[in-house]
Amino acid sequence: MDDDRVIMARARMHVVPAVLALANPPWQRDVWLDPEVFEDLEYVIHTLFDDFCDAEHPERYLGIGLRSEEEVVLLRELDRALTVAEVQAPGGFDAEMLRVEGWAEVVAVAGRLAQVMVANDLGEILALQEGQGAAEV
Repeated sequence: MDDDRVIMARARMHVVPAVLALANPPWQRDVWLDPEVFEDLEYVIHTLFDDFCDAEHPERYLGIGLRSEEEVVLLRELDRALTVAEVQAPGGFDAEMLRVEGWAEVVAVAGRLAQVMVANDLGEILALQEGQGAAEV
C-alpha cells in the first residue's frame, strides 16, 4: 500500500466513525450521556476539528482524510450546523446540545456526509479489489 493510501486510511479510521456518531441520535443518547463511556461530543468535535481534520477549513484535507469535493462541502455544512447548535446551547453540555432545535440539522447533515463517505470508501475498496484481480490475470 502506498503512503498516500496509508495516510488516508489512518485519518478516515477516526473521521468516519465521528461523522457516523453525529448522524446517530440513539448512539448519542446511549454513549455520550453515559459517564462510564469515553466517547462524548467533545471527543467527536476534537476528532473533526483538531486531531484528524479541520471542519472549518476542510479543503485542506482533500486527499488526506477526505476523498471528494462533495465530502469537503458537506463537512463545511456540518461545521455551520454545529456552530448554530452551539449558540443555542450556551452551556455546551452534551445533554443540552442534543435538545436544541439546531441539533436536528447537525444529525441530518452528518447523515448525508456519512452516506457519501461510506459510499466513497466502498468505491475505493472495490477499485482496489478490481486492481488486484487485474494484477492476478
